[in-house]
Amino acid sequence: MENEMLNEMNDSCCNLPHPERKSHHSEKTKKNLVTRLNRIEGQIRGVKGLIERDTYCDDVITQISAIQSALNSVAKILFEGHLKSCVVERIQDGEMEVVDELLVTMQRMMKR
Repeated sequence: MENEMLNEMNDSCCNLPHPERKSHHSEKTKKNLVTRLNRIEGQIRGVKGLIERDTYCDDVITQISAIQSALNSVAKILFEGHLKSCVVERIQDGEMEVVDELLVTMQRMMKR
């Protein structure tokens, strides 16, 4: 029983080798993210339809801007959760290389 609890604790995204790391979002957060992504997916299909119907370019660009904003919102939610869980846990475990990983992630996010 105790070994099972230790295994569960070690299955957080912070304690697994990089390819095996997983997030540990609440079900509410996952549902929120999936809902947002489903909406974005619909918006992308809508933009495709606008292009197929030769819609005025400015209108298409406006829709693309809305999609980019929605994707940024998803990224912010994920980033906040990552900071508050994985990054904090790894720092507490003495894994300071997570700071470099975080800086690379922030640079990628700021390129947009």
